[in-house]
Parts: sequence; structure tokens; C-alpha cells
Amino acid sequence: MFHLSEHASCINPKATSDMEKRTGIFAGNDPFAIARKWLGEAEVVELNDPNAMALSTVDDDGMPNARVVLLKSVEENAFVFYTNYGSKKAQEAFGAGKAAFVIHWKSLRRQIRCRGVVEREDGFLADEYFLSRSLLSRVGAVASQQSQVLESRAILMDRVAVLKAEYGENVPRPEFWGGIRIQPVELEFWADGEARLHDRFRWVRDGQNAEWKVDRLYP
Repeated sequence: MFHLSEHASCINPKATSDMEKRTGIFAGNDPFAIARKWLGEAEVVELNDPNAMALSTVDDDGMPNARVVLLKSVEENAFVFYTNYGSKKAQEAFGAGKAAFVIHWKSLRRQIRCRGVVEREDGFLADEYFLSRSLLSRVGAVASQQSQVLESRAILMDRVAVLKAEYGENVPRPEFWGGIRIQPVELEFWADGEARLHDRFRWVRDGQNAEWKVDRLYP
């Protein structure tokens, strides 16, 4: 489910003295490797959508928005999800140039928080993922004017029927649909602790090519 691409990560095993103190589920010097491991564990035990994440953006007035989307790939240096570029989430993410998300797994009693800058993924990776979707999902992505007012569901289903007849099995990815890549400047790995004495490790860097600094945080 989770894919890799060649985006080099910047890892310094001695970025902080606490690097050597993290053990168990927090062990490792690559936060993306830790994220992939946690996601893999969640796939085994979560009832539905272990890759569901609450994505936060802000509009031009600074008013926040949040919604649940599906994380589709963990790269060497970023996280990617896909959407309609005309949607509120895409417009706000690109307008601010940044976004945040949190993934919470009740079954594991863990979460990952992320804040970072965004960019489009509208090349080969977007084409490849779009073609991996079911036919109806591809048709639906083309038919939906996401976040726009819809007078009735019948109008949407009529559009779906017309597009199915027009494209048949060959539905290409539309230009208005693709990926959004979040390149973190801050990540937090959180695990539930007895009496709410949780374990929290925050990874921070000044930019995508900077070294990570890791700190343990109070619960």
C-alpha cells in the first residue's frame, strides 16, 4: 500500500544526544522508516483505513480547516496523498504553501503528527496511482467538481454515466487531479502511557535538506 520514491532524506545519527536513548517502537535514526513501520503494524490491527489522516489547512483569512484523507505513500523524505486540485484542501494547501496532519491509531494507541511544506505531484507517480484505482473511482474523480455546490446527487450520477460511456475502460488522469506532497519540517511520534504519562518524540529541522534534531517532550 505504501510506496517509496527516490527523494533523499537527510539523517544525522548524532543530531541529538537523545538519538541513542530511543528504543523499542521509537528506535531508529530515520523518521520515515519509523512511520512506515508503524503504518505496517496498523495495517494488521486497524479495523478500517489504517492510512486515514486528519489533514489541516488554513484559508486566506487564517481560518483553519480539517478533514480526513488517505495517505498513499511514504517517500524517503515526504508523505503523499491525492486529491482534486480544485478542492478546498488543495487550494488552501497551495495558497499557504504548507499543511499539517495527524494519524491516530486507537488499536495501537499511537499517533504521528506532521507539519510541513507542500508541492504538487502531478507526474508519473500521480499517473501510476490513478491507474491503480478502480474504474468507477477513476470515473468519479473526473466527474466530481470537488467542494463545489451540487444541486442533487442525480446530477452527479448522470455525469458518471456519461463519462463511463465516453471513456469506457480507458479513463486518463485529468490535469485537475493529482498528488500533494508534504515535506515535513516537524514530526512527532506519540505513544500512550499509563496514567497519561505518554511518550513523545519530536523531530525538527530547519528545511528539507537540514539535519533533524530530536527531543523528548513532556506528556
